[in-house]
Amino acid sequence: MNSGRTVFAQLLRFVPFGHFEHLVDIYQANRWTRDFTAWSHFICMAYAQFTRREGLRDLIACLNSQSAKLYHVGLRNRVTRSTLADANERRNCELFESLGQRLIEIATALHKDQDIGLGLKEPLYAMDSTTIDLCLKLFPWADFRSTKAAVKAHTVIDLRGAIPVMITITTGKVHDVKALDALHLPAGSIVVLDRGYVDFARLYALVQRHCSFVVRGKDNLKYATIDCHAFDPSTGVRADQTIQLLTQKSKKAYPGPLRRVAFFDEKSQLDLVFLSNRLDLPALTIAAIYKQRWQIELFFKWLKQNLTVKHFFGNSLNAVKSQIWIAVCVYLIALIAHKEIGMGISLRNFLHLVEVNMFEKITLKQMVSNALQGEDASVLQSQEEMF
Repeated sequence: MNSGRTVFAQLLRFVPFGHFEHLVDIYQANRWTRDFTAWSHFICMAYAQFTRREGLRDLIACLNSQSAKLYHVGLRNRVTRSTLADANERRNCELFESLGQRLIEIATALHKDQDIGLGLKEPLYAMDSTTIDLCLKLFPWADFRSTKAAVKAHTVIDLRGAIPVMITITTGKVHDVKALDALHLPAGSIVVLDRGYVDFARLYALVQRHCSFVVRGKDNLKYATIDCHAFDPSTGVRADQTIQLLTQKSKKAYPGPLRRVAFFDEKSQLDLVFLSNRLDLPALTIAAIYKQRWQIELFFKWLKQNLTVKHFFGNSLNAVKSQIWIAVCVYLIALIAHKEIGMGISLRNFLHLVEVNMFEKITLKQMVSNALQGEDASVLQSQEEMF
């Protein structure tokens, strides 16, 4: 038994506090308050994520009911609704975004040697967006449709550990393809995209930055075949070609050759066409790379099911961004802790154990070990979900 630190306190130790204080100075995050500091703010919002609070009144009641235990992790005063609401509105969301970037670096370093099973030496990323619906009356700035508001989280994940390496939050009207302009990956990386990202000028700019892509092609693509490659029809491959775009606009946007792979997916019974600038990879590898894109859909589903990113504690853009970035920080803290304890339990179930043991004075390893000793250990160890 750990007689010193609660589970919550142990998780907060994964936050680089010295770097956090440095960020507080950069963004002058405490300039308008003496009592409710940026660290107190983060503790409250992290608590909300770990315990899945869905309303401000509910969160404040739970925080104050545990005030004696929260005192020891840095929350020195009782919190009121107005104090937390003001902090969500006024404290710069870039503070939490920058903290998230630092946690991303830590998580990436822990997962850099993880093998995703495709035999690739290059890092593989998936890019997509998820839409979070909002009430138009409460969030009038988040224009989406005439009767509906929404924000989009344009996201890139490193598939070696389902690590969100880039998140850009916009209103729901911003088209997915525009997020490619802000995409900056290490040279040599491969990014997998859905067909909503087919913009040949932007894809060629990606190639010029020494990155590769695999994207699902659109049905109306006009092209000329330069070369046909041998393939085995029994594998599901229907065509493997090197092509050149035909229309004047597309040729100007993407002057180089492209790989076109047609593939029949037996599971979904769909005929799929993939485009890539990788002329050297086997056709089956290109199809397998695209299949990995599903991991980002699972990431979005996991985030919405296990953290509070659909109910917000403030109505401004700053409050929404702050809450989403703190949710990402909590996800990364859980991911780092889960990796370091190295025990056979899914991330989802690890987070559920944290929720019910927040203020128990027990080590994280002992908490998981106690759960795995039960009759349902096989369920906790299940790898059916990505996490």
